[in-house]
Amino acid sequence: MNKELCLKLAEYFLENKSTVRKTAQHFNISKSGAHNYLHKNLRKINYSLFKKVQKLLDKNNREKHIRGGESTKRKFKNNNQKP
Repeated sequence: MNKELCLKLAEYFLENKSTVRKTAQHFNISKSGAHNYLHKNLRKINYSLFKKVQKLLDKNNREKHIRGGESTKRKFKNNNQKP
């Protein structure tokens, strides 16, 4: 477990109000790896920071269906436009 990377991920995630996917892309690691750092490892390293991250993870989880719907809407809108 890389404590420095775990803390950097958490700081970036919170400062940018990012998603796990965007955070993982920024640090060039897998989404599941980023999630493990933020959800499992951070709890052991810095519990108060973990609680803040957990709130944003929960918020993102509640809102993901909205972002997915908006993405699908844009996709079909762009595909149905005639040149």
